Amino acid sequence: MSSRLKRLLKIIVPVLLGVFLVWYSYYNTSPEDRKEIFRYIREADLFWVAISVAIGILSHISRAIRWNYLLEPLGYRAKIWNNIFFILIAYFANLGIPRSGEVLRATALATYEKVPFQKGFGTIVTERVIDLLMLLLIIFIALLSQTNIILTYLKANGIGLTATLILVAAGVLFLFVFLAFLRRSSSPLAIKLKDLVRGLLDGVLSIFKMKNKWLFIFHTLFIWGAYVAMFWVIKFTVIETIPLNLSEFLVAFIAGAFAMSTTNGGIGLYPIAVSKALSIYGVSAVSGDAFGWIMWIAQTLMVVVFGAISFLLLPLLNRNR
Repeated sequence: MSSRLKRLLKIIVPVLLGVFLVWYSYYNTSPEDRKEIFRYIREADLFWVAISVAIGILSHISRAIRWNYLLEPLGYRAKIWNNIFFILIAYFANLGIPRSGEVLRATALATYEKVPFQKGFGTIVTERVIDLLMLLLIIFIALLSQTNIILTYLKANGIGLTATLILVAAGVLFLFVFLAFLRRSSSPLAIKLKDLVRGLLDGVLSIFKMKNKWLFIFHTLFIWGAYVAMFWVIKFTVIETIPLNLSEFLVAFIAGAFAMSTTNGGIGLYPIAVSKALSIYGVSAVSGDAFGWIMWIAQTLMVVVFGAISFLLLPLLNRNR
């Protein structure tokens, strides 16, 4: 298979998967349920939707500020508004072509702030490593706070405590075997994986070498706190989700986070994943779907609108660069 075909498939397959999931979600509900979901979306309280979008914008501003803490040890400091534009443009681009935003972001940084592409891209990779660690932390918190609920749900679906422990033990054993293989193997794949792990560790350790590491950590916590908050406030747009507490919403938040990385911007899959997670707490499929679609539409529109504005303003505000 040619490299050109591979790149084309990476673009087309997620889009087709998203379209299929939208079709599946639509035709898997009855006409009555669809009417109810559309009613929820039409009558969603715009106050809470606006609050969610505002929190999302604050997270992007915080990410723009945090980015400079990674650039400063390299001898660069970009303008904050340019960083904001770069980030919004990157998210906008990712809706069309997965992971293209990271390349575009590093390219824009090189064009308007004269930061070499390799160095700029390296800071973006470090960001992604930190984001992955934060997601793992949230997963850990959710597992601790919702252990009984999750085990009850698994048991109700034919997976008891013994089976769960066996699966966990098998997973841990596989991890140790895989790491042992990785350490001893000299195959091209193993070398690439070792380089990847080494790069991830270097990215994490670089935080402790930077001048403003505590501010970097503060903004990291703020960004992910904002992500959870912008998800949580949408609960006030659907009556059935209002009684749920924050720890219960973490499970749905995690499901949505994984869905976002599977299809372009989570199209099609995001509402399904969130709805299934909310069903653990007795939320009906209609209310769960409505919540998922309201959240997805609000955040996608935010990225599209502000991303498009950033595309227009970036060259205008940097005419002399």
